Amino acid sequence: MELGLRGKAAIVTGSSRGIGRAIAEMLAAEGCAILLTGRDEAALADTKRAIEAHGVKAAVHAAELTDMAAPAALVAAAKREFGRLDIVVNNAGATKRGDFLKLTDADWQDGFALKFFAHTRLAREAWPLLTAAGGAVLAIGGNGAAKPTADFTIGSSVNAAVAAFHKALSDIGKRDGIQVNTIHPGHVDTDRLRRQMQVRIEKNGLDMATQLEAYRKELNVPRLGLPDDVASLAAFILSPKGRWLHGATIIMDGGEIEMM
Repeated sequence: MELGLRGKAAIVTGSSRGIGRAIAEMLAAEGCAILLTGRDEAALADTKRAIEAHGVKAAVHAAELTDMAAPAALVAAAKREFGRLDIVVNNAGATKRGDFLKLTDADWQDGFALKFFAHTRLAREAWPLLTAAGGAVLAIGGNGAAKPTADFTIGSSVNAAVAAFHKALSDIGKRDGIQVNTIHPGHVDTDRLRRQMQVRIEKNGLDMATQLEAYRKELNVPRLGLPDDVASLAAFILSPKGRWLHGATIIMDGGEIEMM
């Protein structure tokens, strides 16, 4: 399906791997130029090659988004490389799991610094260009916001804040012509999830395939998600075909959360 994204330009944070990379590649396949950003320069270079195979322009701006100056530099790079900015995908960020009583203030600060504050700054810096383009902001949170658990106090709190911020931002977006939405993915088969499963494997001796299947049954879902599942939804939302979707928080988790 032609989604009508050809000729647009996007920033995708956390785009070196996983969901961020899948979104970047999906948008590129629809004709978007992509500014990639993350911490792993080698992985970003690999993503850049994959995107350029679609015949669109790609640029890399490796950055530590917790640096307060990084969002402004990222937006400036997009303007320099593409002359415009239509889409911002706020995807970067991971949070520490563990016993609440053992998590430190620094752990909490780190969790909010990257997945919340960096993205509030990026939205603010990008807003003038997005206003000029009639653009869009999409946040990738996590279903922990709707299903808080004891070992995920930081992540659940951060993802809830991500959704609340972007909902508030969508009201400003109505005034300025900028679409704003959030996707809360469930458990997606990424390197991050497999690292979590590796901890279990070291305790129970299962192989990875068996452990992933056991985890699927534990979650009571038909299958674990794939990065392309989230990327396909993201591309639709960000396209003209999804434009009426505004101020929404969509939980995409294979039915893990039974009721809201």
